[in-house]
Amino acid sequence: MATPDITPSLALEPKTKLNGKVLKTTLAGALVDIGQSIPGVIHISQLSDKEVNKVEDIVKEGQEVTAWVKRVRKDRVELTMIEPLMYDWKDLKPETIVKGKVIRLETYGAFVEFGAERPGLVHVSEITHGYVKTAAEALKEGEEIEAKVLEVDRRKRQIRLSIKALLAEPVIEEKPEREERKGKGKRKGGKKEVETYEMEEEVSNEPQFTGMQVAWQQALDKAKGKNKIQAKSFKATSETQEKILNSTLEKRLPTGG
Repeated sequence: MATPDITPSLALEPKTKLNGKVLKTTLAGALVDIGQSIPGVIHISQLSDKEVNKVEDIVKEGQEVTAWVKRVRKDRVELTMIEPLMYDWKDLKPETIVKGKVIRLETYGAFVEFGAERPGLVHVSEITHGYVKTAAEALKEGEEIEAKVLEVDRRKRQIRLSIKALLAEPVIEEKPEREERKGKGKRKGGKKEVETYEMEEEVSNEPQFTGMQVAWQQALDKAKGKNKIQAKSFKATSETQEKILNSTLEKRLPTGG
């Protein structure tokens, strides 16, 4: 006996699951009582997901069956005994949260069956927040998981999922900032001290006049009638020049008395 359904037949939504009783079989399919004002009809192609040569190989009159609504017509409700997909391509959109089962593991990720035409792929980088080298390190075949749809490419028939997107991000403790080194800023012996040192170095590079050189200059100035010693730079002399200078001064300078 068919399970009563108080929902009006015209309000039945596609994929609605119903229980019914086979009233009659034909070459084209089966007529089913689904507790509605109009009968349910199952085409032979909708009796199984495998090839069916004869209706009676699958269902017989009086048999209780489970079917899903495909389409509602004015005079009948078209049914299928092939469980419909939970998600059609048009139903899949980014941010949709789905539940499924891991059916295959690869080095680069895991394939998840969740009721769509094609299984979704969870890339290894989308399994968890931590580092995972291969999907097998974090998942097992047959494991039930929950994931979020990241991208749907109907042309390539690809669905990208993420488990990580539904996981809370790990809390990272902030490390205290390193204390600044003491005395940071002006270095000991700052700019002024450096400048002073450079000035002293420049002065120390000037040629130093010996007493003999000063006496020689005075003798020259006296011979020319000059009263003041003019400042003049001299180059360092060798020991030989020093001896010649001493000899000349002894001959020219008065001995006094």
